[in-house]
Amino acid sequence: MSRSKLFAFMKIGLAADHGGYELKNQIRTWLQEAGFETEDLGAHTYDAADDYPDLVHPLAKAISEEKLKRGIAVCGSGVGAAIVANKSKGVRAALITETYSAHQGVEHDDMNLMCLGGRVIGPELARELVFAFANAQYSGEERHNRRLEKLKSLD
Repeated sequence: MSRSKLFAFMKIGLAADHGGYELKNQIRTWLQEAGFETEDLGAHTYDAADDYPDLVHPLAKAISEEKLKRGIAVCGSGVGAAIVANKSKGVRAALITETYSAHQGVEHDDMNLMCLGGRVIGPELARELVFAFANAQYSGEERHNRRLEKLKSLD
């Protein structure tokens, strides 16, 4: 699967706890094979005793500080990752389980961090979600900008 030239500049950050460690590594490979640059913020080794806030927060912080434009976080269900990620100012994270929301979340809501459940989705669906998210572009339509400004005012 190839990416558009529009995203030649995009680096996608990755993070996962033990529940998403294997899927994160697969995602990194898929993205790199498609020409995306990735930044793996951990976990770098499997540790069944690690905690998702310790691993997802650095990714959310990098997005909040605009060091990364987008990220993908994976934990067992994806729920914890989404909760942690949304604690950081400017991060718009969502648990994604189907392709429409993977691209529509970016196109309409400028979602910048997609959360996946490593224990609840299979690799083929995960691959579709990753590329729907990575290849999506924010629409910039007036109604979406208006809503995004309202959301930003809540930070």
